[in-house]
Amino acid sequence: MEQSIKNRKRPLDRRSFMKSSLLAGGAATISAGLLSNGALARAQDSDPGGSLNAGDVAILRFLAAAELIEADLWTQYAELGGQGDNPPVELDQNEPLNAYQAALSNLDGDGPQYITSNTLDEVSHAAFLNAFLESRGADPVNFDEFRTLQGSTATGAANIGRLTNLMHLNVDTSWFTRYRSATNPDFGATFPQALKITNRTAIPITDADFNDPNHIQVIANIAAFHFGYIEQGGSSLYAAMNQKASDPDVLKITFGIGGDEIAHFLEWVDFAGNAVQAPVAPVSDAGLTFPDFFANPPLQPATLVQPSLIFPVPCEFISPKLPHVSIIRPLSDRFGGAVATIASFTADGLFFGQSKRFLNEVNALAVAADAATRK
Repeated sequence: MEQSIKNRKRPLDRRSFMKSSLLAGGAATISAGLLSNGALARAQDSDPGGSLNAGDVAILRFLAAAELIEADLWTQYAELGGQGDNPPVELDQNEPLNAYQAALSNLDGDGPQYITSNTLDEVSHAAFLNAFLESRGADPVNFDEFRTLQGSTATGAANIGRLTNLMHLNVDTSWFTRYRSATNPDFGATFPQALKITNRTAIPITDADFNDPNHIQVIANIAAFHFGYIEQGGSSLYAAMNQKASDPDVLKITFGIGGDEIAHFLEWVDFAGNAVQAPVAPVSDAGLTFPDFFANPPLQPATLVQPSLIFPVPCEFISPKLPHVSIIRPLSDRFGGAVATIASFTADGLFFGQSKRFLNEVNALAVAADAATRK
C-alpha cells in the first residue's frame, strides 16, 4: 500500500469515463429560459398519472428547491470557468481561455467542459422537477424573488441577482477523508478536514483576480473541493429521499436524478485530487496552501488523503456484523436528509447575505421533506 501511495496517477488531462454520459452546452445558453412555462406546459400535456400524496409532494418540492440552488451556483461557475458546446464536441484549441479557465484546466484539460455539463444537468433537474410537480397537480418552487445577491463583476459574469454566494465559502473538505475511510457517519463516525478553507472565494470576484497565477490557481483549487462537496451532498440527499418516496414515478426520479448526481461526484473526486498533487501542488496564496498530498500527506494514515483513491472505500453498512461494502454515505436523514442539507449549505457560506425569509422558506421545505414516510 505504501508503494501505491508513492505512485502518481495518469496525466492530468486525460478524459474521464463520465464525459460521454453527461450533457454539454455553452454557459451562455444557461438562463431562466430553461425553466420556462413552455417546459411546464409540455409536461402537463403528458400527465403521467394522478395526484401525489403529501409526502411525495414534500420530497419533490424540496428536491426542486435544492436543484434551483445548485443551478444558481453552478451557473456562476459556468459563466467564468465553463466552456463547451451542445452537442458535445472537442473544444476549439484556438479559443482563448481566461486565467480561471486555464487554472481549472490545470486540474483536468476537460475541466471547463465538465463545469458547463454539470451546470446544464442541474438546470435540467430543476426544470423537470417543477414540471413534474405541476403535471401531478402540485405547486412548483419559485425562488425568483430571492435572486438578490451580488455576484462576481469579473469579465464573463452576468450582471444579474443570485440566490447563492460563492465568495465567502467555508468549504467542508471532510468528504474527501470520509470516502477514503472504512467508517460510516451513519454509525457515528466523524472525519477530519483534508484542508481548512474558511471565508474564501471560489470564483474570481473582479478582473484583478486573473492577474496572479498562484492566486487564481488557489481559487480554482477551492472550487475543485467545493464541486466535490456539493455533489457528494446531492448523492446522499437523493439516496435519503428515495427511502421515503411512495409513488413509482417519484422513485424513478430519486433513482434517476440521484444517479446523475453520483456521476457528477465521481468526476469531482478525481478533479479535487489533482489539486493536491504535482504538478499543480504545492501552491499557496494569502495564507492558504494546497500541499502535494503524495509528498506531504496532512493526515495519517496517508491513504486517508490519497489523491488517486477516487472510488468509495468499502465501509460498514446496515450492521457492523456484515462485511464492509462500497456505498454512498451518509444515507440517513440526520446527516444526508433535507434539513441536514440546508444546515450544511448555510455553514458553507452559500447563503451569505441572503434574507431570513429565504432561509425560513427553504428550511420549511426541508422539514416537510424529512417528515415524509413511505405509504
